[in-house]
Amino acid sequence: MMSEVTPLKIKRRERDAVLQSLQAGLVPKQGLHLIQVGRKKEVTAVLGDLKRIMDAGATFRITVGRFGSGKSFFLNLVRNLALQQNMVVLQADFTMERRLQASGGEARALYSELLRNLATKSNPDGGALRNLCSGWISKVQHRVMSQGGAPEDVEQALAADLRDLEDHVGGFEFAEAIRAFYRGHTEKRDELQGAALRWMRGEYTTKTEARQDLEVRRIIDDESIYDALKLVAAFSRKAGYSGVLVILDELVVLSHRLPSSRSRQSNYEALLALLNDCVQGNATGLGFLFAGTDECLEDKRRGLFSYEALRSRLAENFLASGDLVDLSGPIIRLQPLSQEDLFVLLRNIALVHASGDPSKIIVPDEAITATLQKAYETLGAEYFRTPRDVIRSFVGLLNILDQNPGTTWQQLLDTAGTFQKAGGPQSVEEEVDHNPDAFPAEDDLASFKL
Repeated sequence: MMSEVTPLKIKRRERDAVLQSLQAGLVPKQGLHLIQVGRKKEVTAVLGDLKRIMDAGATFRITVGRFGSGKSFFLNLVRNLALQQNMVVLQADFTMERRLQASGGEARALYSELLRNLATKSNPDGGALRNLCSGWISKVQHRVMSQGGAPEDVEQALAADLRDLEDHVGGFEFAEAIRAFYRGHTEKRDELQGAALRWMRGEYTTKTEARQDLEVRRIIDDESIYDALKLVAAFSRKAGYSGVLVILDELVVLSHRLPSSRSRQSNYEALLALLNDCVQGNATGLGFLFAGTDECLEDKRRGLFSYEALRSRLAENFLASGDLVDLSGPIIRLQPLSQEDLFVLLRNIALVHASGDPSKIIVPDEAITATLQKAYETLGAEYFRTPRDVIRSFVGLLNILDQNPGTTWQQLLDTAGTFQKAGGPQSVEEEVDHNPDAFPAEDDLASFKL
């Protein structure tokens, strides 16, 4: 018998977004609350972080877990929680072309990607920088006009509102770019607005070009991305938002993909600077959430712990072992979902497939139990670590049953190859997790012959 399930109102768009993402092996950006299981302690800890950001504080977290433990799901869950709290969210993945510290434009490229993905509650899919600026202008205009001010008073009010930004490093140019955006708005000059947005996104590569377009003498470059992020946080609070959360995934790129130990160390130094600034209270309304594998944290040759200063600051409470947890430090460790969690997850997916109507769920609880047993027999203990393959197959099973009346779940589970592991690594994390020795210990020295 199907156990009692509370009816839900699920929009068709949410339903399709969840199911299509899961079948593709991706984490859905919409409807995460519909399938969320476990992680109560971790979510509570992050909600505390969001509260600190909203109270004009700063936070620094690294989410750690083996490949497949649900880090991407957790990051998107936190992202949605932050948006619900009226925060601005910047999100990106580390790649070889996007990292914290570099001299060839890679750090600026990371900043540009973050700003392109800027999301707010009203624009959750990203690309919200223009709306952020327009919303602030409308807010100031309304305030001035409601007090009997004239249009020319608006620009003076805007300049006065931006004055404290000029106390930050690069703040004068940042404020000038926003003023240029306003002039483009009032003068119907789309090219000026575009230039202002381009400057704020860090897309200018030369000071000469920026000076020609905006009459500013500084651009956002590899050395100034953190200062720029602090300015974005300060401006977002002026625009009525409660703070900024920066989410960065694929931390393993910094530990296992960079070409030399010197590159790794410079990026670890940049990471250490962020950590120190946030812990010491030098940042306001700004939080960082990183994600990586156990290997990228603990590898003594390449991981974050190979840099002694980071190791000491990221050290976890040695009393927290077994069932004891301490989530007050910067590290959040995600354990793989239990078999009970997986059961609840698949049942939630079946409910989403039925558009939230329990009476239309097309598989009973015993089918979910049989699915997990079949997955264990086929994939072994691996299915606990990487539930993605189980979830993909289960969504496929639901789709077949829905579109082929008369077919039973027993017939489908008896089919050979019901559960198949995706071929080849799906990410850098999976590649490192399966073959950590593929990355040499020292790569700074070139071989040569006399």
